[in-house]
Amino acid sequence: MILTTMFIMVSVAAYAQPEAGMPNEPGKCYAKCLIQDQYETVTEQMLVRDASTKVSISNAQYETVSEQVLEREGSTTLSVVPAQFETVSETVLEKEASTILSATPARWEDVEETVLAKEAYTTLRVVPAVFETVTEQVLVQEAGSRVSVVPAVYETVTEQVLVKEGYSTLSVVPAQYETVTETVLVKEAGSRIERKPARYETQQETIETAPASTKWVKKRADRNCLSADPNDCLVWCLVEVPAQSRTVTKQVRVGCDDGWTENGDDCTKETPVEAQYKERTYQKLVSPATTTSNTVEPKYTTRSYQKLVTPATTTTTPVEARYETRSYQKLVSPATTEVSEVPAKYVTRKYKKLVQDAGSNSTAVEAKYGNRSYQKLVSDATTSSSNVEARYGTRSYQKLVSPATISTSPVDAQYKTVSRRQLVKAGGFTEWREVVCGGDVTPELVRAVQNALISRGYNVGAAGADNVMGADTKAALVKFQKDNGLPIGSLDFETLRALGVK
Repeated sequence: MILTTMFIMVSVAAYAQPEAGMPNEPGKCYAKCLIQDQYETVTEQMLVRDASTKVSISNAQYETVSEQVLEREGSTTLSVVPAQFETVSETVLEKEASTILSATPARWEDVEETVLAKEAYTTLRVVPAVFETVTEQVLVQEAGSRVSVVPAVYETVTEQVLVKEGYSTLSVVPAQYETVTETVLVKEAGSRIERKPARYETQQETIETAPASTKWVKKRADRNCLSADPNDCLVWCLVEVPAQSRTVTKQVRVGCDDGWTENGDDCTKETPVEAQYKERTYQKLVSPATTTSNTVEPKYTTRSYQKLVTPATTTTTPVEARYETRSYQKLVSPATTEVSEVPAKYVTRKYKKLVQDAGSNSTAVEAKYGNRSYQKLVSDATTSSSNVEARYGTRSYQKLVSPATISTSPVDAQYKTVSRRQLVKAGGFTEWREVVCGGDVTPELVRAVQNALISRGYNVGAAGADNVMGADTKAALVKFQKDNGLPIGSLDFETLRALGVK
């Protein structure tokens, strides 16, 4: 209808006087077009949920630990090994050994030897040798000694002899224990961290997608109008278009309950967990096993035997050597001339030569021994110890491996993309715009406009591009102008440029 009005206005303009303010450039056509509000679509990010921190709770880790616990301390048991004796028979001295001496007189033997009667000399024919008679003592019997026997002297000795050696007896004092009860750890102390989401509430916010505006609306003709042309009676009214808005729902954080701590997106609460204990009983060593020693004195008996006081000896009486006188010629001066050798002269004489000094024959008299028996200590009384190992039992408890921890990771804020139309230039008025003159609206131009509208998704009628500016094509053209903020009501050159039609 608006496009039809536009064409009527073009035809009327050929005959009517130009309106004040209307462009009057020769060869061009103009029409008053409704200038609508100009909007631009603004896309913006709207915060739906604030940025926060995500909390991850790692609970405390425990491992079951089995360990050996002392139920009874180790000790040593002692058992007495009595002293060991053996019967020993031994020969004891009743009379010490000695020596009996019998005197043996010196022995002599007859010795026959040649003794010098006259030394060798040299005789001189001229001067005979001069001799003199020499008298000297010669050995008849060598000096010796006479041995007298002194018999051994004994005395009777009484002494204590060992019958049984002393020893010690041992008495075992057993180890002493006491029952001990103690508290042992079953599970180490730790903490428990609880987590729950923070409280949010849903809030709605209304945002303006298009501001309030005005637009021209063509209304029916005034019934009091007298003009024969109904188009002259149409009324354009500037009406208000209310602002357009959109309701957006978003989550707003409220917080945590009492006793809980804000931690990112969550609320956490740490509760200490006390260590768990239990009682156990075991035998504790108070005093180890020991021994007491009782000394048993050695046993003695009395015996008598002959003890050598002085061994047998000999006394020696010196016997002087015996000598006799003999005579022989001794050279006083040798011959001095014509020396002739005169051999020495020897004579045989007999005398007693000492072969062995007087001495004593020693006859060994063996010591006398008698047999006696007594108890000889072979080994002292001892204790044999055997180790009694400590007794252990197995107990299990929960050992804290790692305490509960809180790890946080940032959570980005959540936004929602909201598109709204923002008023760039207010419309609601008419302006003179250059339009295609009636004679230039050719079938080719109409076809080009239809194809451009079809390519942009507008419906120009069931016949499609039929080269006819029919009602469907005009409605599609008006819709295109409204959708793109173009002047409405004419086939103006601004609309052609927007369609890409030359």
